[in-house]
Amino acid sequence: MRVMVVVKANKDSEAGVLPDQKILTEMGKFNEELAKAGVMLAGEGLQASAKGARVRFEGPKKRTVIDGPFAETKELVAGFWLWQVKSMDEAIEWLKRAPFQEGEVEIRQVFETEDFGENLTPELRKQEKEVGKRAAANAKR
Repeated sequence: MRVMVVVKANKDSEAGVLPDQKILTEMGKFNEELAKAGVMLAGEGLQASAKGARVRFEGPKKRTVIDGPFAETKELVAGFWLWQVKSMDEAIEWLKRAPFQEGEVEIRQVFETEDFGENLTPELRKQEKEVGKRAAANAKR
């Protein structure tokens, strides 16, 4: 199963304060362990919300762009991992080893194609497979 591990923002990440060398070293070692174990599929930190935007959708045509920064820091994402694990328990055990000193990190299971059952018609399955191939090729650029 795949899970997304969502690292929540805090006042420092939102202020653009970058991690110090000690934290970067510890996180690098942890990421190395994840990669060697075949768990880590992707992982990145995100810029502060001041450099972001949101698009609000209202009905079929109305789109409103809201520029950052956004007020509720506790609801913002500062980074993520995408992991391949056998179970949620395995994901939790890996996350407990992360070198975080404070904050909260969320783990969410990613939907897989088979989760959609009959609603994902053969045509939609084919389309999904093609999009996946293109996305993988894009990631290699």
